[in-house]
Amino acid sequence: MADLQAQFEQAVKDSKRLDEKPDNMTLLKIYALYKQASVGDVDGKRPGFTDMVGRAKWDAWNEAKGQTSEAAMQAYVDLIESLK
Repeated sequence: MADLQAQFEQAVKDSKRLDEKPDNMTLLKIYALYKQASVGDVDGKRPGFTDMVGRAKWDAWNEAKGQTSEAAMQAYVDLIESLK
């Protein structure tokens, strides 16, 4: 777990230094995996129609619901590695 945590933290740093900005769908996937790994399942109500960005983020995070923290960390690391 400690090794995975270190890889995850390095991937978070690497995500801020990518050569190209990922497309919006990939950014949402990065956000969702980060939140699932660091916070766990989404809670609270889905934002309303007037908050389109918040709603998209909530929906992306909700898709990762039920995934363990370790699985989300590994998926995050793998995704960032694929974007390098």
